[in-house]
Amino acid sequence: MTRKKQVGFSLIETMVALAVLFAVGGIVMSGMVQLMKTQGTIANRTDMHTSVRSATELLQQEIGQAGKVSLAPPLANVSLAAPGVALGSNGFTLQASDLSTPAVYPGEALTVDVGANQEVVVVSGSASSPTALFQNPHATGAPVSALGAFATGIVPPGAVPPTNDPGSSGTVLKLYGDINGDGNMVYVEYTCTPGTTAAPGNLYRNQMLITAGSKAPVTGPTGPTMILLNNVLANPPDPNGNPVPCFTYQVQPLGAGTCVTDVAVTLTVQTQNKDPQTGQFQTETKALLNVSPRNVVEVYDTASLTDPLRAQVIPPSVSALLGP
Repeated sequence: MTRKKQVGFSLIETMVALAVLFAVGGIVMSGMVQLMKTQGTIANRTDMHTSVRSATELLQQEIGQAGKVSLAPPLANVSLAAPGVALGSNGFTLQASDLSTPAVYPGEALTVDVGANQEVVVVSGSASSPTALFQNPHATGAPVSALGAFATGIVPPGAVPPTNDPGSSGTVLKLYGDINGDGNMVYVEYTCTPGTTAAPGNLYRNQMLITAGSKAPVTGPTGPTMILLNNVLANPPDPNGNPVPCFTYQVQPLGAGTCVTDVAVTLTVQTQNKDPQTGQFQTETKALLNVSPRNVVEVYDTASLTDPLRAQVIPPSVSALLGP
């Protein structure tokens, strides 16, 4: 009598196969979990880097553009409106080739006309009814320009003459000029409010025309300010243990006042979410050590060496925006 050959696996073989399968599956799942955690860490840091980079790039751009003076949009020619001006102290109006009405302010230095008739006059009166003392008569259509730049395009720290309103500080950066290069003179204020890991702060940006007249609150329900960067922490101290502010300034004397020729920006932020591997927030400190407002630096050199009138004074309407 022949015995039939048994086909299949024994119970022991099946159990061994299942054990190997579970072991391999466990290794694969562990690797996948670790990969997901690593991906979460990378995504956290990428979001944080992107936010900081966007904020610092805008800061760098606007600091560099601060102090630019414009009478009209680019490519628009500005000239004296009819009937021109006669010799002596006269009121005047300007016109631009794009039909806009250029705005001037008391204390602004204007270069009028060309050739032998050219002269520099300082605006007096008011922004709505400007006057100037002319040494030469000028016909309708004589070109007018505002050369130089605002020496206080980056508002220096401390009390700012002539009104002694508060200037920039370690947590507030104030700047103005044709920041966007479109002929519109704007005032921009960056406010840094560092917080803690449990309650991080923000970096705010507030922009308005220099003729706005008043400034809305930086924060609160009525504040139109844009939050440029959130999750802002206090900066680590320097090697000597001193606190590091968000903004520091290199200040140079110019005439009876001062001007800022370099701005250092230091921001520390944390990730939006905790690191899935460590269970802690990741942090990064970004430092822009030497950001120069090129218009201010240029006028600092020019006014110091050749022509003090190239350093345009701060408009009264900007002084009104410096306070709280």
